[in-house]
Amino acid sequence: MKHLLTATALVCSLAGAASAQTVLTVANWLPPSHPLVSELIVPMTEQIAEATGGEVTANILPAPLGPPQAHFDFAVNGVADITFGVQGYNPGRFKTTNIVELPFLGDSAENISVAYWRVFDEMLRDAGEYDDVKVLAVFSHGPGEIFLKSGEVSEPDVLQGVKLRVGGGIVHEVASALGAVPVEGPSSKAYELLSQGVADGILFPYESVNFFKLIPQLDEAISVPGGLYNTSFYIVMNKAKWESLDPEQQDAIDTVTGEALARMAGQMWDAADAAGKAAMEGEIAITPATEAQLSAWEGALTPLVQAKLDEAAETGVDAEAAFDMLKAEIAKEAAE
Repeated sequence: MKHLLTATALVCSLAGAASAQTVLTVANWLPPSHPLVSELIVPMTEQIAEATGGEVTANILPAPLGPPQAHFDFAVNGVADITFGVQGYNPGRFKTTNIVELPFLGDSAENISVAYWRVFDEMLRDAGEYDDVKVLAVFSHGPGEIFLKSGEVSEPDVLQGVKLRVGGGIVHEVASALGAVPVEGPSSKAYELLSQGVADGILFPYESVNFFKLIPQLDEAISVPGGLYNTSFYIVMNKAKWESLDPEQQDAIDTVTGEALARMAGQMWDAADAAGKAAMEGEIAITPATEAQLSAWEGALTPLVQAKLDEAAETGVDAEAAFDMLKAEIAKEAAE
């Protein structure tokens, strides 16, 4: 009888432990080999499990639940517990992202992403754009550069009339302001657009040119100090699922998300950009932008920068102050 009682107690204990474990579903729309998945989302899930002592684990779904632009609402509606994506894939929905997507901000995704999180946490939350979810991180990829099939790259009007593949967010307007003809298309279609002559070039970070196997399609690149643009990303969690966790679990997850997760995201992009740039050696000629180009482009983009800050201010936040804080925090990170 004593052994039976001990066995019963053990079974009950194990059942209790099993029932206490929470398994989160993580939606994914990228190939598993993409560094955003393999070097950020996967480590994030491992860190959540470690921080909670295994009480909260996460399962990355093997196939996309829908297109990238649907993923924010997947988190809102509980179709998945955690999702990630690009705010710019939902035009007009996220105006505060304008602040981090502006040109010439910095050369390190880590510095920009950490600064972005701090500004978001202190000022941009008040806009209410993320009230329906728990925000685990916002961050930016590395600086967007110019890549072309061929041609002279030293003139200020080098992009005049050039068909450039662009994605979501501010990059479309940046291309237009510099005289280019934007060609919309998802990253997965970039090779097709370039190889078929639909686009003559692309605005991309170094990582993406390499990952999407575009190096054979391109001959020239112009590196722009601070980048011509940045792209904002989010990682969010269903609010009801977050609130179902006990306070200790929430506190544990907070220690590995927020600024820590934004920093890890930025480090991931910086490493991927370095690898992408190295892969271009001997294949793509990378030329630094000239002083004349930078002067012309800054002049052409100044009205766009102001328009984007004005748009962000429509949410009720002090966009100018947020932009100033962002630049100050980027400089602080760079100095450290």
